[in-house]
Amino acid sequence: MDVAQVTVQAYRGTTHVARPDALAVEEPLELRVGDRSVAITMRTPGHDEDLAVGFLHTEGILKDLKQLLNLKPCKANVVRVTLTGDLDLKKLERHFYTTSSCGVCGKTSLEALAVESKPLGPGPRITPELVHQLPARLREAQAVFDRTGGLHAAALFSPTGELLLLREDVGRHNAVDKVIGAWFREGKPFDDTVLLVSGRASFELVQKSLVAGIPVMAAVGAPSSLAVELAKQGGLTLLGFVRDGRFNAYAGEERLA
Repeated sequence: MDVAQVTVQAYRGTTHVARPDALAVEEPLELRVGDRSVAITMRTPGHDEDLAVGFLHTEGILKDLKQLLNLKPCKANVVRVTLTGDLDLKKLERHFYTTSSCGVCGKTSLEALAVESKPLGPGPRITPELVHQLPARLREAQAVFDRTGGLHAAALFSPTGELLLLREDVGRHNAVDKVIGAWFREGKPFDDTVLLVSGRASFELVQKSLVAGIPVMAAVGAPSSLAVELAKQGGLTLLGFVRDGRFNAYAGEERLA
């Protein structure tokens, strides 16, 4: 994953000194389905194929791995995906540019937010003790964050707390798409996993979890009101403020042992 080296003036009180600093790289990525450009997102380069697959899967376009005929970068900062079957690309009605901080604000209408998702299964039973341990395990695995301090992270855990997969990105939604895309490409099920995100729990991240079939989502930060409403409707266990030995259960408390 790219890191940019710069020289900064570091102030301590009223004195300063020049020193090197590392920054997380942010560049645009254009996603094409066939010859059609469907989105541009600002992301941290790396795992771009996972990002593309995760985005298309959580938008309800790529529902089965068998639909994926080809996936490759076709030039710098462009990924082309070739899919088979009837594709409803109108679901991707977005403004052409989406910032790294918010994917959903690129939608052209609130009606376009509705993405079909299957009912969640019973999912795992997890203990509060396990939940308390997850942020430290996430943080320990954030290699690029250690160098830059400027990245979000998303990780999948097993019901016993094993770290299954982690991705980092300047965008919260990109990090989640990369994790979901990587797991989906491996053909592995989501129905016994726990997703932890390093920031807040937005509507869009809850939606992505539901579409992927992830039964438990935990966030270090706060959820939004719409995220809680969607979690309750979809049967998702949503945990917020998971840090410092505490958390709030906003929906799906029945999965807490």
